[in-house]
Amino acid sequence: MPFFSPRSIRCLFACFAACLVWSSVGAAQSVPLQPFAQQVRRLEDALNYIGQPLPAGDHAEINSALAAADETQAAARIQEVLDRHVLAEVEINAESRVKVRPGKAKPELVEGGTRMFLVKVLNGAGVTAPLAVESPNSGPTSLRSRGEKEPEMELTQTDVKERWANLEMFNGPPMAERLSGLAVEYQILQVYSRDRGQRSAKIAFNVGQGTQDIGFRNDILVLFNIGAARPIKFHVKDENGQPTIASFTIKDLQGRIYPNLSKRLAPDFPFQPQVYRADGEEVRLPDGYYSIAYDGGPEFYTRTKELPVTESAPKELSFQLQRWIDPSKWGWWSGDHHVHASGCSHYKNPTEGVLPQDMIRQILGENLNIGAVLTWGPSWYYQKQFFSSQDNELSKKERLMHYDVEVSGFPSSHAGHLVLLGLNEDDYPGTTRVDEWPSWDLPVLQWGRKQGGIVGFSHSGWGLEVRTDELPNYEMPGFDGIGANEYVVDVTHDAVDFISTVDTPSVWELNIWYHTLNAGFRTRVSGETDFPCIYDDKVGLGRSYIKLDKLSYRGWIEGVKAGRCYVSEGKSHLMDFAVNGVEVGTQNSEIQLDSPQKVRVTAKVAAFLDNYPDPNFHNLGYEKKPYWDVERARIAETREVPVELVVNGESVATKNLLADGQVREMTFDVAIEKSSWIALRILPSSHTNPVFAVVGGKPIRASRRSAEWCLAAVNQCWSQKAPRIRESEREAARKAYDHAREVYRKRIAESGM
Repeated sequence: MPFFSPRSIRCLFACFAACLVWSSVGAAQSVPLQPFAQQVRRLEDALNYIGQPLPAGDHAEINSALAAADETQAAARIQEVLDRHVLAEVEINAESRVKVRPGKAKPELVEGGTRMFLVKVLNGAGVTAPLAVESPNSGPTSLRSRGEKEPEMELTQTDVKERWANLEMFNGPPMAERLSGLAVEYQILQVYSRDRGQRSAKIAFNVGQGTQDIGFRNDILVLFNIGAARPIKFHVKDENGQPTIASFTIKDLQGRIYPNLSKRLAPDFPFQPQVYRADGEEVRLPDGYYSIAYDGGPEFYTRTKELPVTESAPKELSFQLQRWIDPSKWGWWSGDHHVHASGCSHYKNPTEGVLPQDMIRQILGENLNIGAVLTWGPSWYYQKQFFSSQDNELSKKERLMHYDVEVSGFPSSHAGHLVLLGLNEDDYPGTTRVDEWPSWDLPVLQWGRKQGGIVGFSHSGWGLEVRTDELPNYEMPGFDGIGANEYVVDVTHDAVDFISTVDTPSVWELNIWYHTLNAGFRTRVSGETDFPCIYDDKVGLGRSYIKLDKLSYRGWIEGVKAGRCYVSEGKSHLMDFAVNGVEVGTQNSEIQLDSPQKVRVTAKVAAFLDNYPDPNFHNLGYEKKPYWDVERARIAETREVPVELVVNGESVATKNLLADGQVREMTFDVAIEKSSWIALRILPSSHTNPVFAVVGGKPIRASRRSAEWCLAAVNQCWSQKAPRIRESEREAARKAYDHAREVYRKRIAESGM
């Protein structure tokens, strides 16, 4: 009979107990539902964001579980759903030792692509350290995930062969960098494969040095089946049958996006679902069934091809773009004056931003006639090398890219970010560093104007938030943001050509513009996207359409200054707007009337809506994205939108437009009783610049209340901006604000009640 010492017996019991605990890992674990549910929602958001969502059926099961009355059962049911996608289950015991066992997910990868798997973490120690992954079959990413440097070594051919994968924990937003400490949570593991066929990987996890369990229990060996990726050549033609470039959003039946977002490199951007491919270029797809949505921007129909990809077919695919409208046929040329090649969504990869050859694809793929790429604070000293005061050499016929400047990340940014277009010089006089620039806006605007630039404010609504949806309204905003805040002062110095619209909530943008127009100023509006900061979906979500006989960058920005334009997100159009035959932007946008009388307003109008309403817009507040979209203008369940005639900021007449893409002539007759400004709008989708009707030679003083609002706004703006203006510049700023106050007081006196 074998002899067992008391110590040996205790060890056997401890091992037996540990085995009992470990054998239960695959089962649902007890966890409070409320924090667990929040973590699961973040997990779903992250999977959606990186283009590999849970199957729709699993999402529905999670929703059903959350509606259950029994919270314990609900948490258990959610774990059952998520466990289907778990590649590895990690247990952290009370001593912070980490053990790993295989999960239930099928270990399937794709050649040259990335798959997302879940890692289930049973956190018995309540650890809040980062979860790190390691593998000798991975490149340096797995080491970087825990903050370590890749050791310097000379790789052999065997090393290269063995490092066929790249494993990395996805802990970017909306996921957290660290574990929450919750007893059960799920993390996302990204696995990239260089190869095809069968490959095995040794995968280990830890929560810090020394936390690995002994006895080979902190790693697993996984045999992956890796599907081949098939090269498919795209033949892309425009509406005239000529080779072009287009936008492609490629998804499989599960909704996974190709190429995978998280591993994209320029010119494919990891924050966009689409990629841009020119005629003759290719994509690589594994075997499966796909939908490919393609278009050329908002002026085109979005079409979809559905097809299987197998070893035998297809080798090539053909795509023909179809327009629903081409404003350039009427002489209206589109442009987005606020696009960035660095910063915001560009920040991490590469750190110095992207190159002109990457940006031109965005402009071409969205069929913008003009794309102004603005160098700003992030990567200023690197990106400014592309400024030349000329069109970039990569520009195409009727597709022009031009580098200019946004004053953002500069000392004056608190007063409002500025767009400076058509510059000859991009360094403020006497400066060599950004932090030497002026600390308020007026000197910068005047400098831009002096060298022949067209200047204005960007993302105008920031800092001008109000609670109402009325236009105009008389709430006093905080003037505490980076939009058209100091505009209310600078406009009195004739230093502003335009304020930007379309990329912030319409009421916030338009309200300050309406008030200054009512006070007799003639600033124009322009459309912008602020890509990839406010929007990183695509360039051209905010546009200006300028009427020109011949397209050029200088002609286009001069059209912005003259107001020879309307703004739009590209889904509705207000072309050839005229009052008594005088088109907007011609004859100084002005008509002379000897006395009060009726005027005739004409325009070519068009809009495009799908047959049925988009449920995503149901009860969507105007302060939520997308801020401007023709879907917001839809009349109830119809396919119509209202075209409004605006006089002095008030809607005085409305006609409904069938949004079927057809261009129609529209006419209004309206009585003008006093000097006024007149515009058309499909709100919030498009808006013309004004035509000014001068009655009896008198200036426009349309609203005493608007002028009073402007005076109060100057005082509010000073209260917010003065503390951040340099002491050496504050006296000049004080005088400029005092000048504005005097101008508004005079205009109040000149206005009626």
